[in-house]
Amino acid sequence: MPTSSSPSPSSKQDTARTPGYRQLLRTPGAWAFVLPGFAARQPFAMLTISMVLLIRHTTGSYGTAGAVAAVTGVAMAVCAPRGGRLADRFGQRSVLVPGIALHAASVVALVTVALLHAPAWALFTAAVPTGATVPQIGPMVRSRWAVALDRPAGRPSPLVQTAAAFESVTDEFTFVIGPVLATALCTGVHPAAGLITEATLTLVGGSLFAAQRKTAPAPHRMAAATDPRRGSALSLPGVRALVVAFLGIGAVFGGMQVSITAFTQEAGHAGLNGVVYGTFAAGNMLAGVAYGAVTWRRSPRRRLLAAYAALTLACVPLWAVQSLPVLGGLVLLVGLCIAPALITGYTLVDALVPAATRTEAFTWLTGAVALGQAAAVTVAGLLADHAGPPAGFTVPLTGTAVALAVLAGLRRHLAAAPRGVVAAGVIGHRRAVAVD
Repeated sequence: MPTSSSPSPSSKQDTARTPGYRQLLRTPGAWAFVLPGFAARQPFAMLTISMVLLIRHTTGSYGTAGAVAAVTGVAMAVCAPRGGRLADRFGQRSVLVPGIALHAASVVALVTVALLHAPAWALFTAAVPTGATVPQIGPMVRSRWAVALDRPAGRPSPLVQTAAAFESVTDEFTFVIGPVLATALCTGVHPAAGLITEATLTLVGGSLFAAQRKTAPAPHRMAAATDPRRGSALSLPGVRALVVAFLGIGAVFGGMQVSITAFTQEAGHAGLNGVVYGTFAAGNMLAGVAYGAVTWRRSPRRRLLAAYAALTLACVPLWAVQSLPVLGGLVLLVGLCIAPALITGYTLVDALVPAATRTEAFTWLTGAVALGQAAAVTVAGLLADHAGPPAGFTVPLTGTAVALAVLAGLRRHLAAAPRGVVAAGVIGHRRAVAVD
């Protein structure tokens, strides 16, 4: 018989059903990768703005600077999933150590080309390896959370969603600090100081993160030969649906950046651009913190569809905005709707894909955001130039509306992947269960 000081089985179950950030950070080994992971992903938030400021200084053209930054984003989006797949197969350290060295060398080459006032084609050429070698620290950290929270019985931990929320807030926090630090370095020290610092932090932070071997997922070298789904995480329909969803989220980020800038400039308050966009980021962070602290009873599939519908509706009135105060309120609302969609999408990855393709799946989503953002920046910029700033706000609406339609059509694929039973000679699958 348990004593009064011993927790009963029911109380343990209640604790498991009440996940929180304090409980999450008490996970054994969590701090060993959380802190180095935060330091290692900070450079990513500095890269684009540092590149734009340096190339604008050396060429005198925002157009050239933006185009070079877009090439970097596309290169990252294309190459990141391949890097994630290699990390799944050979281990994170084996991919990360040479990757951070190549990235630092590529950044130094780009800085050199820019300072030598080389022609535009040379800048574009240097931008490709710079983007292709961006370390995918965020997906690697998410994979480590999945390992740390994994349960032998196959049941998902109630802390999986909390971990996804924690990572979303951490990502957003880096994008609050990174651009400010990069701008201060480029304007107060030297135009190349932002990129040089980015390369240095990549080497130092990436090395510290790679040194945490105990928390890294085990390599899955033999998975390709034993798992018929191992070809690519993108071969799973559910992952493809999430990629489309994250492309739409990237369209929101890119469209908002350009359109807010154009709107504040036309209104004669260009200095308020950072304040308005900061409101958008603050909404995202606040919603992420709150969303991760709630124990949800509805399935992730239903929550994703509901969150995405809310995000699409929040984007509807943006194109008709006429004043800065109204714009500030609307971008706050959009920010509040972004986090639930992001967090639920990342949460679904753990249920949809086997461990052997987990990092790759996360990098597909991260790359989709980057690709959607690059495309949205270009389209929103053209619309703002030719039809006025409000026209640029149609990009977030179009991107989310199309993605919502795809999600609704593919919703049946957003169910848990089977694990735990023997199927076709493969061990490691469980019987599919209804989640709605």
